Amino acid sequence: MELSLLLEYGWVLLILILLEGLLSADNALVLAVMAKHLPEDQQKKAINIGLLLAFIFRIGAIFIISFLFHVWQVQAIGAAYLIFIALKHLFKKHDDGKDQKGKSYRMTIAQISLADIAFAIDSILAAVALVIDLPDTKMGEIGGMDGAKFIVIIIGAIAGLIVIRFAAGFFVKILTKRPKLETAAMLLVGWVGVKLVMHTLAHPTVHILSHDFVEGPIWNTIFWSVMLLIALGGWFLSKENTNQTNENK
Repeated sequence: MELSLLLEYGWVLLILILLEGLLSADNALVLAVMAKHLPEDQQKKAINIGLLLAFIFRIGAIFIISFLFHVWQVQAIGAAYLIFIALKHLFKKHDDGKDQKGKSYRMTIAQISLADIAFAIDSILAAVALVIDLPDTKMGEIGGMDGAKFIVIIIGAIAGLIVIRFAAGFFVKILTKRPKLETAAMLLVGWVGVKLVMHTLAHPTVHILSHDFVEGPIWNTIFWSVMLLIALGGWFLSKENTNQTNENK
């Protein structure tokens, strides 16, 4: 590969890793919220299984990306699901909290799977949009695309999974120490669902919103500003669980 081509691919790869890290932070937060109610040993198992499923779905999405460009309904279902679980949590009565604790391990994994599918499609579509205009190479084709482009997307996906692995565990610890922060976390989950709605509306088949707007600086600034405001508001309005803190001493 020529030096100029190598530099072009390397630059796009760096941008993709940053992009995947940001997208994976959403995935990690949702995974942590869903796994938080489980016992500590099952939390780790659920996160690891969620990580494995995220990897499988993302790799699978790369191979069938030409098909996924036309299946906007999957993103729409994922968006509706995230908004639904956020609203369900926010509007339920506090004394119904034991329903969440009684939720089975298998049901939690099933919910994580559905969320992972939605995030996998969102992540890979964003990655393909970023690398699609790169020059083709002589590496042949893999999964219906240029081999070098495929490898760049794989590396980006792996980087995203690394972010999920460490961020999810961090989020679980924070939510355990500050239980009331879960309300803010659920607002964030709902807001992530809104982001998927925007991507669905900008899908080439739907085309209600401009793809350039959804991928552009204005919407991204709005999205991350709201994320930051919810996170900071939740942090300052929540109190640390002193019982949990004393038990850990």
